[in-house]
This record gives sequence, C-alpha cells and structure tokens, in this order.
Amino acid sequence: MTNILEISASGRTQGSLTRQLTGELIDTLGNPLDGTNVTRRDLAAGLNFVDDRWIAANFAAPEDRTEAQRAALAESDVLVDELKAADIVVIGSPMYNFGVPAVLKAWIDMIARAGLTFRYTESGPEGLLKGKKAYVVVASGGVAIDSAADFATPYLRHALSFVGIDDVEVISASQAGKAADEVLDAARTQIAELAEAEPARRVA
Repeated sequence: MTNILEISASGRTQGSLTRQLTGELIDTLGNPLDGTNVTRRDLAAGLNFVDDRWIAANFAAPEDRTEAQRAALAESDVLVDELKAADIVVIGSPMYNFGVPAVLKAWIDMIARAGLTFRYTESGPEGLLKGKKAYVVVASGGVAIDSAADFATPYLRHALSFVGIDDVEVISASQAGKAADEVLDAARTQIAELAEAEPARRVA
C-alpha cells in the first residue's frame, strides 16, 4: 500500500492551476502502483491558527495536558498523523504576494511539532519524517519560480526539510499569467518525467 497525501492550498476550488496539476500528478503516480491510497486535505476549507491556547497546550507535557488542551491540539494531531502516514506528499501552492497562502503557512505551523515531526539535539533540530518523497507544485502569475522575488518555493523546501523530508521535487507553473497554455504543457511534461522515474526510485 502506497499512501499519498495531497495538500491543496489554492483559494480557488474551480479553475485552480495547482489543483489541476496535483490531480494529474497523483493520477500519474497512482497508475503504476498497486494499492494506492490517497488522503486529500483541502486547506481552502480553513485551518485554525496558532494562538495562546494552542501554544500553551503544545508546550505542556503530553501526560499533563488538560482535556481543553488536548482539544486545542486535536486538529494539529490529525494533520501530523496524516503526514506521518504518507509515503508521498503532494503539495499544490499558488504564489500569493510573493509567498505561500496563509492557510498553507498555518498547516506548516500545525505540523511542525517538537517530539512528533522534529526534535532538538545538541547539533540542532533534526527532522523525524525521513524516507518520504514530496512533490511541490507552485504556480505564479508573474513572478518567476526560484527568482529573487519568490519567497514561496524556498520556504516550502526548507519547511519540509526541517521535518525530515529532504527528497523534494518542485513542479513549476511559473508566470502563468503570461502564457498559461505553454506553462501548463511544460508542467505536464515535468510531471510525466518525474512520474516515470518514481517506480524505479521505489524499487531501488
């Protein structure tokens, strides 16, 4: 059984380039793999943000947490469990004002949990979610992906690496506002190439 976790961050539920591309990527990845299970987390439905209650609960020892504190962490616990269970993580993120959508930042805040997805060591933080593969689809209207004005893509790479996911492939749908059809075709070509390599990677 191969578990794929899809994270959709676009505020658009219709006509979203990232949703279209992550869907096509998952279809391509799933076809050669027997027993593929896909969990879909649509962030457009909203997430809680870190607040005083969450912080107090997170820093309390698990065995000392009150019922209210456990409730404050309940959503975060589910998100962490989804990520832990995934073999492959597929994230679709449009670029909003040079960065990731606020709700995707909220998701990262909810899954970056000391003792669960990373730990502190004498040499610094260590990610605990090793051995996973991530595909990140980033779409922009005018900013070139990985340019000096792109703060979304390097942030996502770093955040994933922080929790131990170092094997990250970025699928670029860059500057779609200028030539949407060409950008879509280029992204699909990249998806086909990456998906073709995926079974070999898993067998190796």
